[in-house]
Amino acid sequence: MQIEIDFDVFKALTALRASEGDTYNDVLRDLLKLPKWKPPLSPEELQRAANRGKVWDVRGVRFPPGTEFRARYKGKTYSGVVDGGVLIVNGKRAVNPSSAAFLVTGNNVNGWRFWEARLPGQSDWRRLEVFRRSGV
Repeated sequence: MQIEIDFDVFKALTALRASEGDTYNDVLRDLLKLPKWKPPLSPEELQRAANRGKVWDVRGVRFPPGTEFRARYKGKTYSGVVDGGVLIVNGKRAVNPSSAAFLVTGNNVNGWRFWEARLPGQSDWRRLEVFRRSGV
């Protein structure tokens, strides 16, 4: 779409730009008292927005977004975090605690005993099996 304007209108619009970062569209939206324009989200951004705030629900145990996970294995501490309704460990998605433990160890282990978790806003770490027993 293109709108034709004469040189005087162009000069007036240019003078109304608060900075060089402002577009002529920004100036017109301001004059017409329209809200700032935001470009549409990409499909990936839409999916991330849809997933934001989702809990990770594993066998009825619900871990809110931002829940931190940690485990010690062969003298090293590994970590993960709940984001978008899944547990992310080493940049990979885990469907349950045992698959998350496999991402660290390369072996089948009981993830409910392997991992500790800290809920957002809390300071204490607890084994996942404690969450499982209490039904949190």
